[in-house]
Amino acid sequence: MTRYILTDAQWAKIEPLCQGKVGDAGRTAVDNRLFIEAILWIIRTGSPWRDLPEEFGNWKSIHKRYRRWVLADRFHDIFEELNRDLDMEYVMIDGTIVKVHRHGQGAKGGLLNQAIGQSKGGMTTKILAMVDALGNLIDFKLMPGQRNDICGVEPLIKEKEFDALLADKAFDADWLVEELTERGSKVVIPLRNNRKLQREHDKMMYCWRHLIENFFCKLKEFKKIAMRAEKTDQSFAANIYLAAAVLKLR
Repeated sequence: MTRYILTDAQWAKIEPLCQGKVGDAGRTAVDNRLFIEAILWIIRTGSPWRDLPEEFGNWKSIHKRYRRWVLADRFHDIFEELNRDLDMEYVMIDGTIVKVHRHGQGAKGGLLNQAIGQSKGGMTTKILAMVDALGNLIDFKLMPGQRNDICGVEPLIKEKEFDALLADKAFDADWLVEELTERGSKVVIPLRNNRKLQREHDKMMYCWRHLIENFFCKLKEFKKIAMRAEKTDQSFAANIYLAAAVLKLR
């Protein structure tokens, strides 16, 4: 089980960002490190909370605390604090689809209130992600699996400055090319086959896009992300934020 445990160097960066540490107002947590490691164990193995090993503590108490942190966006806050040294020389955008386990269905309000949809692979969620020039996550958006990638691009690029954007043909849209050109950002997107007007793109630079594929591969090492078992987008996103934060610290 040691492969799920944070190193001392990783914990030194995460510890000051946790609620309930010594010095915080209110009740001091018993062991923040064990709590975070318990969540990582769940996300990495994809196991139900009831199967959490006893050495982490009472699973019900840990799950209740996890839900409090989810609702308070604490995992997003930790990710943001650890993600301040981004390399925005160029960024990459792409989407990946994950299947939704039957346990991930049935949230209050139905599937229409969650980023879950019916696609060729069944019930799926799409993770549309943006990574920096080092392959570290900048931001992401959850969408129903059948939704086209281009639909989620606008909120990802909003108020972000970068020198170039790398993406595949799915992102070859006039409005995106025009907006990036107006910004002065280089467009590294191959043309769709049905394009009448040709546009050159930097083929050598386009090869660097493998970094976002590498990120998805590392993210899907966490089984509870590779197959969505969370009913709500908020919990699923929290898992992604925590996993991405740990990947950044490797």
